[in-house]
Amino acid sequence: MVHFAFAGRCSTEDLQDPETSRNWQLTRARARALIEPAGGDIVAEYFDVGHSRALPWKRRPQAAALLDALRNPDRGFDAVVIGEPQRTFYGNQFGNTFPLFVHFGVPLWVPEVGGPIDPNNEAHDLVMSVFGGMSKGERNRIKIRVRTAMASQAQIEGRYLGGRPPYGYRIGDAGPHPNPAKAADGKRLHRLEPDPETAWVVVRIFTEYLRGKGFYAIAESLTCDGIPCPSAHDRVRNPHRPGHAWSKGAVRAILANPRYTGHEVWNKQRKDEVLLDIDDVTLGHRTKLTWNAPEQWIWSAQPVHEPLISQATFTRAQTKRQARRTQTHLERKPRPTDRAYALRGLIHCALCHRKMQGTFNNGKPHYRCRYTAEYAKTTALDHPLTVYVREELILPALDKWIATTFAPGRLTTTLRALQQQATQSPDTTAAAAARRTITECDRRITQYRAALDAGADPLLVTTWINQAQTEKASAHQDLLATTTAHPEIFTTEHIHHMVSVLGAMTDRLLAAAPERKRPLYEGFGLKLALDMQKRVVTVESQPSQTCTYQECPRGDLNPHAR
Repeated sequence: MVHFAFAGRCSTEDLQDPETSRNWQLTRARARALIEPAGGDIVAEYFDVGHSRALPWKRRPQAAALLDALRNPDRGFDAVVIGEPQRTFYGNQFGNTFPLFVHFGVPLWVPEVGGPIDPNNEAHDLVMSVFGGMSKGERNRIKIRVRTAMASQAQIEGRYLGGRPPYGYRIGDAGPHPNPAKAADGKRLHRLEPDPETAWVVVRIFTEYLRGKGFYAIAESLTCDGIPCPSAHDRVRNPHRPGHAWSKGAVRAILANPRYTGHEVWNKQRKDEVLLDIDDVTLGHRTKLTWNAPEQWIWSAQPVHEPLISQATFTRAQTKRQARRTQTHLERKPRPTDRAYALRGLIHCALCHRKMQGTFNNGKPHYRCRYTAEYAKTTALDHPLTVYVREELILPALDKWIATTFAPGRLTTTLRALQQQATQSPDTTAAAAARRTITECDRRITQYRAALDAGADPLLVTTWINQAQTEKASAHQDLLATTTAHPEIFTTEHIHHMVSVLGAMTDRLLAAAPERKRPLYEGFGLKLALDMQKRVVTVESQPSQTCTYQECPRGDLNPHAR
């Protein structure tokens, strides 16, 4: 009997049922014309859920685990079978991945070939290359169709295309969905309508700005008057923000938002795919949000929701905002770009929980938190004007702690303590409660749809469905916040793998120069909180299960390499 490992992928949980997708791909892999005649049996599965096909195998968790398993002589399977090559391979991924199967002597079976791929057969290579190209072409066609449809819906129909409503608006009902199938499923169109609690604040911001107040002065006056800032007003959508006070950024964003004129505006941002490493294109791309120029925005032909300000008021505000930018006599100090910060993005202020900014002073790296330079003063948070700390005061003590805690003799004990803590964490219970809420909402929605099919009042059933979907969205946010703050619980296999990885990283950390330590700190999953009142830095470590360490071919962590 030939033992097989099954490899598959499902894009998203929202638009597809992962279990159904897995089952039909397994069915194709087990087809009578494929592995059954060979007496094959699937003994291991590597199925990715929620990861784009554009991601290379190294960046998909289960696919990367399969590649690691190929290196293990005791892998437990003799060959690998996939059920759908277009789901598994994208572009030239087959050409970058299949040589590993050949090198380790593990056959790769696909239904379209009717068996294992022959590395010396040009036809097999051509077939798989065609499927990779078809997969890439399918994704590009879907992207073009979706963007074109959304542009026409925004410009011609003025349709609300989703997303959180701007501050000052709330989401209202706009009638049944024009797609009959979606309408029968209870889905309806939405539009923006003024929020009676916050719409007047938007009008006040524009009025005060045109009367001469600056961003910070407006933020300070709103905070002094006890008006909740956007993140405090809508805590469900902003659990990651403190919501203490109004900031200059919030005022600036409101003044720059054209949707307050009553027009629907789309395409303010775009997603660019940027190479992760220009020296190694096989690592694929990362998605980067980029602001489009105002002339690229798609405006609805006519106002489609109640405006909070007139078009003339918005134009005057933009003219004033642009005036300072067009003052060519102002000379700005150039910003250096070659300075490295070992703790960039890893150190937070314990008072406001914001990331601290890196800054050089007297030729040495420092970290500072200028909360009151961005946010209005508030009695709810006693924050100094500036919280400041020098990097060289932290790194020696931090490295000493890491060398002690993650020393080879104590590393296993440390990881098991992390495992036990994660198991007993109250957030684990919170995550379980969120999952139960999601399951319960799905059950209720199914029942409501059945009632609708049975002839119940559509308006009443739609209200129930919308309420359940709102609760489900809130539970999704809670689950996301919980899983982000507390990664998955370690298994015994993860601990054995990480002992060797983190042990090697500890040795390199002690020998590395300060400006080259940041990737190592990230590998240890460090998070630092500076409490300047107590003059204490609290360090938390949560290493990732999938953390890996390899020598960089360009010598980034080896000063002697060239």
